[in-house]
Amino acid sequence: MKAKYQSILRIAALTLAGLFLSGCATVKPYDYAAFKASRPASILILPPLNSSPDVEATYSVMAQTTLPLAESGYYVYPVTLVDETFKQNGLTSPADIHAVSITKLREIFGADSALYLDVTQYGTKYMVISSETRVTVTAKLVDLRNGATLWSGSATASSAEGDSNNGGLVGMLIKAAIRQIVETISSQGHLMAGRASYRLLTAGQPMGNGILYGPRSPMYLKDGVPAH
Repeated sequence: MKAKYQSILRIAALTLAGLFLSGCATVKPYDYAAFKASRPASILILPPLNSSPDVEATYSVMAQTTLPLAESGYYVYPVTLVDETFKQNGLTSPADIHAVSITKLREIFGADSALYLDVTQYGTKYMVISSETRVTVTAKLVDLRNGATLWSGSATASSAEGDSNNGGLVGMLIKAAIRQIVETISSQGHLMAGRASYRLLTAGQPMGNGILYGPRSPMYLKDGVPAH
């Protein structure tokens, strides 16, 4: 019996040690070599692909991507101008727009780079004892002059961030039901889309591996220093 308990304790100790080591593991630094060699000054934001079931996802996210990029020091082509230009050329589907060659995009807009976005999660979900509005966006920045991928990343925002389970099961059920109604009515998805876009496209994020500062920012060429 004693040997059995010693074996259990040994396994538990090894498990805790593994968790500790994994928790201490550092995030692999992003390779910014291509980004630093390119240093784009202008960004063309393409209408995001929508992998979520919500039809509002594409334009909800696209409408909120300009500000964080502009604040990070880039010239960003106006969303309405880009959308109208594509429509005038017979392109209304994000998938068709993403398929346009970089040569053609460069020829039409004259931009240094293009941002390809995909909304993988968007909307409010009710899950019996919990409910949340979650938005997840992935991005890839491509140099329109040579086709090189300069940077890629993803970000998520959830209305359930910071929630606690106080109040017991009944309280959690009531809270989940109320939250689903309120967040569906109040278009909470749009708010979370803004939060996710900010996290994804603002330079100088504390977690690192984000987009670099553009030439219009006083932090340009000072990458690695947190934004103030």
